[in-house]
Amino acid sequence: MTERIQKLISSAGLMSRRAAEEAIRAGRVLVNGEKAALGDKADPDTDRITVDGRPLVFKAQKHYLMLNKPRGYVTTLHDEKGRRNVTELVRLRDVRVYPVGRLDMYSEGLLLMTDDGDFANRVMHPRHEVNKVYRTWVTGPEIERAVRTLRRPMEIDGCTVCAKGVDLVQDFPGGALLSITIGEGRNREVRKMCAQAGLKVTRLLRVEEGGVQLGDLKTGCFRPLTREEIDRLLGEEEK
Repeated sequence: MTERIQKLISSAGLMSRRAAEEAIRAGRVLVNGEKAALGDKADPDTDRITVDGRPLVFKAQKHYLMLNKPRGYVTTLHDEKGRRNVTELVRLRDVRVYPVGRLDMYSEGLLLMTDDGDFANRVMHPRHEVNKVYRTWVTGPEIERAVRTLRRPMEIDGCTVCAKGVDLVQDFPGGALLSITIGEGRNREVRKMCAQAGLKVTRLLRVEEGGVQLGDLKTGCFRPLTREEIDRLLGEEEK
């Protein structure tokens, strides 16, 4: 199957896609003995690709999944209380994936899972601030005032946090549905922010992470991420 050469180099783990593009521009990448041009494609099964004279070697296949986590499952791999673990929902032959980040036991929705440690570290590192969007059902008085509070910086567990976005999606007697976007994502951050604003969270559903959306994936089900979604999470999507 043909693919852009910079993506093949990135998939092989040699360098990032952007670094691969620079290598191609510099004439360091050959395909079947000919200098590659940016935008060229190749088939790793039939074409010989070299970078700085060294053949491109592909590592063992890695797995990148999205799970729609149900309530009642923990994301810690070793739970001393014996509670149900999200790994029970993802059964792959001879493959063991683990969660990228966490969702607390009573939260639901988009949870990334992988066996690629570099990918997991890149997505979770606070420096990259991969945005996460939550549908948040709350109860409490003075919803509009609480929303204004949520939009301002707050002190949570000794740290200053500030939502990237807070929108009132729908209000109803005694409560509302909010859309809350955060960057770093500290432990139970959305719940603690809402509590500080005088609201009680009754349901928390993560619907987006790093521009990748949960969509219509059914609760308890999982699917592979597309190449485009992986690149988006790594900040290397095509421009």
